[in-house]
Amino acid sequence: MKLASSTKTKGLQIAVILLLITNLPMAAFAAGPPVPSEMSNTLAQMLMAIIVALLLVIVLLANVVMGAADIYTQRFKESKKNTSVADGVKIFSFLVLCLVSNLAMAAETPAIAVAAAPDDFGGLSATSFYTLVTVIGVELVVILALLYNLKNLLAKEAIISQQEVKEVKSFDFGKWWWEKFNSLKPVSEEANIDLGHDYDGIRELDNRLPPWWLYGFYLCILVAAIYLYRYHVAYSAPLSKEELTISLNEAEIAKAEFLKTSANKVDETTVTYLTDATSMEAGKKIFVAVCAACHLTDGGGSVGPNLTDKYWIHGGGIKDIFKTLKYGWPEKGMKSWKDDYSPVQLAQIAGYVKSLEGTKPAKGKEPQGELYQEVPTVAATDTLKATDPVAKTDTLKK
Repeated sequence: MKLASSTKTKGLQIAVILLLITNLPMAAFAAGPPVPSEMSNTLAQMLMAIIVALLLVIVLLANVVMGAADIYTQRFKESKKNTSVADGVKIFSFLVLCLVSNLAMAAETPAIAVAAAPDDFGGLSATSFYTLVTVIGVELVVILALLYNLKNLLAKEAIISQQEVKEVKSFDFGKWWWEKFNSLKPVSEEANIDLGHDYDGIRELDNRLPPWWLYGFYLCILVAAIYLYRYHVAYSAPLSKEELTISLNEAEIAKAEFLKTSANKVDETTVTYLTDATSMEAGKKIFVAVCAACHLTDGGGSVGPNLTDKYWIHGGGIKDIFKTLKYGWPEKGMKSWKDDYSPVQLAQIAGYVKSLEGTKPAKGKEPQGELYQEVPTVAATDTLKATDPVAKTDTLKK
């Protein structure tokens, strides 16, 4: 390809040189001495300049057309044949055309130069003028012919490109993938897999199972082998019953953690009476450490009031006791403990204090405040009203 391109370039260079030489004043090559008066004429020089310019345009257009023709030809041929020879023939034909026109002009120049009047056409003889104009006309025709051929080649190229685009768009990837995925046989190949069994017009074909089904089946076998080895041979994973036991244990742990978190969110409106042994023990431990100084260890009262009777200054319900522990009564010497203990600890202390009611310590302090009675539940209230309609259910606070 490099040799052909080099040959083509050299041929074009030679063509341009020959054309420039052949378009020099033709009187120098005619029979007899040259006639400087005609070829030195301004009109003659202008026409010769136009001829040379048109020749250069023809050479450039010829090069473009030959390049487009090569591209178009390569689309339908497997290999390029004799590119350099074809280019040489084109260049040679073009040179012959130009040389013939120029020689015709040169052959007539000597005779006309003597006989014609020098100022018939701006100082040129009629024959010289018409010859130069004819050459220009021929060159224009050649240029138009090259432009026409170039337009045709470009139009064919556009048609081919559109066909290629249509072929690409017409390709159905989904259909192609489905056929490959299922390994479907075309109708033209069904005769090769026909088993010869015909049932009411339904033929039996020896079709291979779809690849997706086969590979899925192989995968199931592999998974079953791994499962059998792991669960029943190596025992590296728990069985279903063991997984249930593990899940229940994890649920108990999660429940305990939740209860711890939710217990810390308790306040004076949601607190409940904690009677379990763990809560009672924790409440007693704190009470003995910080509350016994004012209420004694048995709750009989010293500086503070007696906590074992039914008389209370600020209410004897579990919510009332929790509120007293949380916010305190600074004006009466009762400190607020909300910054020292968590809500669950305050609930445990309140529960322990509530459990001291009715214990009757040996040296209990005299009652203070007002008699407190628990508010019955809805069911207890209904029972009480049924037996004593005038029974009071209001809470008597200290």
